[in-house]
Amino acid sequence: MLTEGALLNEAWERLEASILKYGEEPVGTVAATPEAGVKQYNYGHCFIRDFVPSGLAFLTKGRGKIVANFLKQTLKLQINHNNIEEIRAHMDGARPGIGLMPASFEVEEENGEPVIRADYGERAIGRVTPVDSCLWWLILLRAYTKATGDSNLAHEPEFQEGIKLILELCLVKRFDMYPTLLVPDGAFMIDRRMGVFGRPLEIQALFYATLLAADELLLPEYKIPVHDEIQQRLARLKIHIQQHYWIDLDRVNEIHRYENEEFGEEVVNKFNIYPDSVPTWVAEWLPKQAGYLAGNLGPGWMDFRFFALGNLMSIICSLTDTQQSQDIMNLIARKWSDLVGDMPMKICFPAVEDKEWQWVTGCDPKNIRWSYHNGGNWPVLLWFMVAAAQKTGRTSLGDRAIKVAEKRWLEYKDKDKWPEYYDGKKGTLVGKKAMRYQTWTLAAYIVAKDLMENPQHLEWITFEDFEVSEKVDL
Repeated sequence: MLTEGALLNEAWERLEASILKYGEEPVGTVAATPEAGVKQYNYGHCFIRDFVPSGLAFLTKGRGKIVANFLKQTLKLQINHNNIEEIRAHMDGARPGIGLMPASFEVEEENGEPVIRADYGERAIGRVTPVDSCLWWLILLRAYTKATGDSNLAHEPEFQEGIKLILELCLVKRFDMYPTLLVPDGAFMIDRRMGVFGRPLEIQALFYATLLAADELLLPEYKIPVHDEIQQRLARLKIHIQQHYWIDLDRVNEIHRYENEEFGEEVVNKFNIYPDSVPTWVAEWLPKQAGYLAGNLGPGWMDFRFFALGNLMSIICSLTDTQQSQDIMNLIARKWSDLVGDMPMKICFPAVEDKEWQWVTGCDPKNIRWSYHNGGNWPVLLWFMVAAAQKTGRTSLGDRAIKVAEKRWLEYKDKDKWPEYYDGKKGTLVGKKAMRYQTWTLAAYIVAKDLMENPQHLEWITFEDFEVSEKVDL
């Protein structure tokens, strides 16, 4: 019978097979290795988001070169003042912002020579803008610096300028009263229409981690002009998320009794949330001594769905306070069947269906209930789950999640073939449209196992609590 050791060895073999080379140099990993007779679409690309767990896996083996190569090549693809007109020429009139990074890139051959071609969303299904690419890139750069103990790469002038451009893109002044980052639908891991436009939690957690990483990596001459603005934004964002995104039974009861159309500075219902907008399932589903961060918040609207990546990443980067972090882990523990089930873990809960599915997803056949982004189970979330469990001292929950995944793969590995996602209320079925040999599924398992065996590696991806200074103007 296959053992956990053999399973881990296969994951490494498959990860090695996914390495993408530019000439003789490894520069990333493809999203999924090809399977005979299966159309690959853009799964032969290296996605910035997808490479993060691959990069972390390589760092656990001291193989920083591939991560450094990836960071260097993707930095060259960042839109800057020198290449913007050339990039715009391929975008059918679109004018992307300076600092934007592509969703993915591929290596092609042109006149007998390898060339890198990037996709900034101009070829993606639905023409999705990859808002999270530059955020994940900076978080990985910080992880590389921590893992290797070498800050020379991050301190190179082109990297300092790249970080500065990312900050300028994220901190640009907008018509907005909130400290959160306003983004279009489908701009992150959920890259299809799912009612996640506005100020989705996942982007806010990544934005918060990005600001922390930038403040940590910038040299004084680059940092001084933006340091105060970073500190101000971090403080306002932290308070905003902790106070206004938080949902527990006390908060639900408060919203249930809200008055509406309140005007002025000292009001309770600041976002004019209507009590009748609270779904009936929330109060019935939420246990006592548990809670989570809402999926989204805007004028007259709160998305009460539980989004796993945003909540777990909020714990990892200390966006939530100590009690909130524990309450989120309490929720996962007490609603294990709903949120973890047969494969860690569910990307969002609950699924939308019927008429709600029609208007939220636009009748998307890939996002039917309990599938793909609409309540599907994604193995890549395993490493986030383990990291959050480690950070909160709930290591047993991380170990339990790994054992759930291993039980499934040890029994069905040859049939499942490391799929992208699983379907069903408990994640029992291989996803209807799931790609096999999905690289970040393999890498997530490797990273999760490593974090359990080497908890000191947690410092590569976690952030200490940011203390709000008395000097910060809120």
